[in-house]
Amino acid sequence: MSKTPKFAVIGGGSWATAIVKMLCENVEVVSWYMRSVYAIEHLKKQEHNPNYLSSVEFNVNQLNLSNDINKVIEESDFLIFAIPSAFVKRELDNITVPLEGKVIFSAIKGIVPETSLIVGEHFHHTYGIPYDNIGVLTGPCHAEEVALERLSYLTVACADEEKAKMLALYLTSDYINCKTSDDIFGTEYAAMLKNIYAIAAGIAHGLGYGDNFQSVLMSNAIREMKKFIKKVHKMKRNINDSAYLGDLLVTGYSVFSRNRMFGNMIGKGYTVKSAQMEMSMVAEGYYATESAFKINKEKGAKTPIINAVYGILYQGKDPKKVFKKLADKLD
Repeated sequence: MSKTPKFAVIGGGSWATAIVKMLCENVEVVSWYMRSVYAIEHLKKQEHNPNYLSSVEFNVNQLNLSNDINKVIEESDFLIFAIPSAFVKRELDNITVPLEGKVIFSAIKGIVPETSLIVGEHFHHTYGIPYDNIGVLTGPCHAEEVALERLSYLTVACADEEKAKMLALYLTSDYINCKTSDDIFGTEYAAMLKNIYAIAAGIAHGLGYGDNFQSVLMSNAIREMKKFIKKVHKMKRNINDSAYLGDLLVTGYSVFSRNRMFGNMIGKGYTVKSAQMEMSMVAEGYYATESAFKINKEKGAKTPIINAVYGILYQGKDPKKVFKKLADKLD
């Protein structure tokens, strides 16, 4: 790896756009892979992403834009993947250049559906990337608030502390505060699970439950998250840290939360398909719900909230009846 690492962001959505913005505060050139040729050409001419966070203006001289994923990977040391988990395998199948020696950070808040693995595990098992070269970039941090340059917090996790510190250094700015962690499994599972709980919060809101119920739901959710993560990867961690509890709270309560928005529509009577069609962005929690439910069948953690959301989204159960039963299980 070169002394000053070369960074690449893989993805064209709002979170990818926010990460590029953060890196551009500290890096001369950021490589940016986007599938859409139209978006690339628009960025070059209009200096903003036409589809996501269009208020963010870029200095295009800082951007190495390309729709060739292999070219971007070859030219970079740190690869930050920020694409919806449902499309991860499709994008990775296009990679023909070696990933050996690359440092890969997942900013993807979900599970690879085809393998039921979190993204870091998928890179390790499928591509043989050592865990020392795999990391996680997580919140609590909404892309929309990064665009507004509101003070936000990130957690950069990697088994190799120096690599976590390196990425954190280049993401930190007046409005971005970074901390590091060695819990690459727990932080990534937490990033996936909090989207499911945000859907639950949205369903509750759509059904007319108030703030009192929401607070009980969230307090139960963090305990449920702790049980789930402990089953999949046991290590000493403080579940009240911002990477776990903080990320859960912002996703469960924020008006910017697409998962809460999706759940709210379900609670108001939308079908899953109609809610998905109504939204312009992917609600990661929909896919995460099925994956988490399947994983927990083997692990056996007590997860009434995940089970409730799964029943509504995948088994067609009535949200009113499901949440009435769920309410009796919460404390």
